[in-house]
Amino acid sequence: MTLAEPIPIQSVVTDSRKVAPGCVFVCFPGERVDGHTFAAAAYKNGAEYIIANHPVDGVPAERTVLVPDSARAMIRMASNYRMLFNPKMIGVTGSVGKTTTKEFCYAVLSAFGNTLKTEGNQNNDIGVPNTLFRLDNDTEYAVVEMGMDHAGEIERLTRCTRPSAGIITMIGVSHLENLGTRENILKAKMEICVGLPDSAPLVLNADNDLLPTAQVPARLQAVWFGIDAKNVDVRATDITTGTDGTTFKIVDKAYGTFNAFIPTAGVHTVYDALAAYAAATRLGLDAARCAAALATYQTTGMRQHIVEKGGVTFVEDCYNASPDSMKAALSVLKALPNARKIALLGDMLELGDASEDGHRHTGEWAADAGVEVVIAYGPRSEAMAQAARERGVTTVHCQTAEEVLQYLRQFVRPGDAVLAKASHAMGLEQLLQDFYKELPQG
Repeated sequence: MTLAEPIPIQSVVTDSRKVAPGCVFVCFPGERVDGHTFAAAAYKNGAEYIIANHPVDGVPAERTVLVPDSARAMIRMASNYRMLFNPKMIGVTGSVGKTTTKEFCYAVLSAFGNTLKTEGNQNNDIGVPNTLFRLDNDTEYAVVEMGMDHAGEIERLTRCTRPSAGIITMIGVSHLENLGTRENILKAKMEICVGLPDSAPLVLNADNDLLPTAQVPARLQAVWFGIDAKNVDVRATDITTGTDGTTFKIVDKAYGTFNAFIPTAGVHTVYDALAAYAAATRLGLDAARCAAALATYQTTGMRQHIVEKGGVTFVEDCYNASPDSMKAALSVLKALPNARKIALLGDMLELGDASEDGHRHTGEWAADAGVEVVIAYGPRSEAMAQAARERGVTTVHCQTAEEVLQYLRQFVRPGDAVLAKASHAMGLEQLLQDFYKELPQG
C-alpha cells in the first residue's frame, strides 16, 4: 500500500527501549527475547514502520514490512544509508585485538577530523549497521570493527560497510568450534577483501604464522607490519615497557622512522598500534602526526584495564579470552614490577577440539610468566590448572564464583599484581566488583 505523503525516518532501532517517533523498529527473534513481542508497543510509541518476520497484532499491515531475515534487512538498509556518505573508513577484523586496534585507529583518525567508531564490540549483523546509521555529513573518518562466527559473515559485513582500508590483526583459534581449522578462519577473515575498492590498502600482521600464506588479490595494496619479521613495510623496534606505557620506534619503509608512545603494556598492543598507523598512513594521512596520535589511545571496558584497589594492582581483562589473548595478557602481568603475581584465569569458550590444548598451554604460559598462584575457574580450566601445577605453580581449581572469592581472600595481599581473564560468560567482571568491596577503600 502506497501512502500519499513520504514519511521521513529519523532512526533505525532494534531495542524497544530506544523507540522514538519517526523510527523504524526491527524485530529480531532471539533465543531469550523475541523482538516481535515488543512490536505493537513500538508502533504505539511512535515507530513509523515495523520490520518483522511475520504479521504482528496491533501493527497495521501498511506499516509492517515483512522480511524473511531481520539481519539481512538491517544489512540492506545500512548499506543503502552508507552510500549517502564518503568518509575515509578503516574496517578491522581478526581473531584477537580487533577492539584495541579499532581504538588505536580512532585515536589516530581523530587527530585529523571528526571520526566515527564502533562502540564497544558492536561488530555483528546488528552492531555494524547500527554504527553505519550514525554516519552524517560531518563524519570525515570512521573505523568499523567486524566480527564473525561463521564463514560468509565478514563478506556480508564488508559489502555493507565498504571500507577504504582493511586490517586483519591475526589468525588465532577463536571460532574453531564453528570453522573447524585455522585455515578456514583465515579464509573467513580474508572475506574483507570483497568490500575493499581497487588499490585499497589491506594491512596484515607478518609475524602471525598463518597470515603470510594469505593470497591477497592483486587489485589491493598489501601492507605488512610486524616486530620480528625484518622485510616488512612497517616495523616496531626498540620496544620498552614501563609502568605508564610502552615506547618504541616505528620504522616505515615509505615515510621514515618515528618515536612512538602508547599508554598500554604488552607487546601485543604494539602490534595493534602498528596496524592502525599503517592503515591511516596508507590512506594518505601524515605519518608523523599518525605516530604521535597513538599516545591518545584510551582503553575501553574491561580490556587490560590496570587499576589499583586496596594496594593491589589488578589487570582487568574480563571481556573475552582465547589462547592468543591469554598469552598476551600474561606477558603484561609478567612485565609489571610487582614482586608477586597471581593469575585468576577462567574458561575459554568456542575453542572446539582445541580447547584442552589451549587451556593446557595457558597453564604453561602462566608458569613461564613467573606467576606464583593460579586460580583456575570453570570446568575447562582443569587442564590449565594441571599444567601450571606440573610446572611448580601453586594452583587451585574452582567451580563456583564463591570458591574464587574464597581463594582471592586467601592469596591476595597488598603489593600483589592480579590478572583476571576469561571468556565474558564466566562473569569475572562481577566477581571482581564483589571482591573490590572487601578491600580497604581509598
